[in-house]
Amino acid sequence: MQSTAISFSPSISLPKKPHRPSGSASLCRFNPLSQPLRFGSLNGSTARKINPISCSSSSKLNRNGWISVPAPVPERESDGVEVRATSVPESAGEAPKSKPMTETLVLGSLFGLWYLFNIYFNIYNKQVLKAFPYPVTVTLAQFAVGSVLVILMWTLNLYKRPKISGAQLVAILPLAAVHTLGNLFTNMSLGKVSVSFTHTIKAMEPFFSVVLSAMFLGEFPTLWVLSSLLPIVGGVGLASMTEASFNWAGFWSAMASNLTNQSRNVLSKKFMVRKEESLDNITLFSIITIMSFFLLAPYAFFTEGVKFTPAYLEAAGLNVNQLYTRSLIAALCFHAYQQVSYMILQRVSPVTHSVGNCVKRVVVIVTSVLFFRTPVSPINGLGTGIALAGVFLYSRVKCIKSKAKTE
Repeated sequence: MQSTAISFSPSISLPKKPHRPSGSASLCRFNPLSQPLRFGSLNGSTARKINPISCSSSSKLNRNGWISVPAPVPERESDGVEVRATSVPESAGEAPKSKPMTETLVLGSLFGLWYLFNIYFNIYNKQVLKAFPYPVTVTLAQFAVGSVLVILMWTLNLYKRPKISGAQLVAILPLAAVHTLGNLFTNMSLGKVSVSFTHTIKAMEPFFSVVLSAMFLGEFPTLWVLSSLLPIVGGVGLASMTEASFNWAGFWSAMASNLTNQSRNVLSKKFMVRKEESLDNITLFSIITIMSFFLLAPYAFFTEGVKFTPAYLEAAGLNVNQLYTRSLIAALCFHAYQQVSYMILQRVSPVTHSVGNCVKRVVVIVTSVLFFRTPVSPINGLGTGIALAGVFLYSRVKCIKSKAKTE
């Protein structure tokens, strides 16, 4: 509730002791034209005015409303009377606590959505690829749904539509190309081997990041970074040796996905446009999604033709409604988890995001094993665990390295 501040001005001096008037008396009247008393508030609200009492010297009563009062005894100058009260919100004491708590809840919710969308994407995507083994067409459908969502987002002003220059499009084109290949190779691997094995191989992304950064950016790893790569490579090798669904097509597709995804990160550092013309992550991802659709569409039609029509699916003996529904859910989750991933990246450091990505991979592997009842031998599980532990160690080493640079 807002309080009112009261201010009396000018100051009025009061006599200690009344005495009889001598020769001339002080005459005072209620003068509406003189300086007003002010009733205001500290927070800048409009002051309320009350007309003050003016004083003048005269020897007798005047018909204009003057009255005779004793002359005041001289006294020290008064500071005036001021009464001030400010409004204090009832939740003022809770603000410093509630804000971090709210931010923590929002961040936790984003991480939960990131993991949830990723789980549903992998499950529904695997079901679609098992029934419809055309990864190029499936990937094109995912880019198509993502492009529609981006256009709706810009049209409805849910996110600011960017103004793209020709230089920016040229700079983004190689990023879109490797983004297209990365997702295509991932779907190719998911169609050939189990979800858990694909994500175990994709745990080798730090290895490719270190190699490509050294080759193209001149960023050579420290001894600690190299040490963290050993359990990653060893764990993936151990898991591959005992993987029940292992085949070379699925293995090399996942490795190619690692290569292209990490190439995207290196290219974004090396070839991106000037800082003042750079785009935020969500806008950049949105543009890349649309460009990836146009890049992949000709290749999809040339290699796999038009095989997503109801007539073709019915002729192949597939449940059209079920396949379309699962494909749509997979595409929505594909776009949603990447959007949420970039939203998280805007709130946390890249190292924290990397640790969260490692945990996400563990969650996806465990849930896919349980859902698809994937057979896992003890050595296979041990290899997967060692590889994921290496990824976590790599993230911690990078965190220490980044702190050392800051200091």
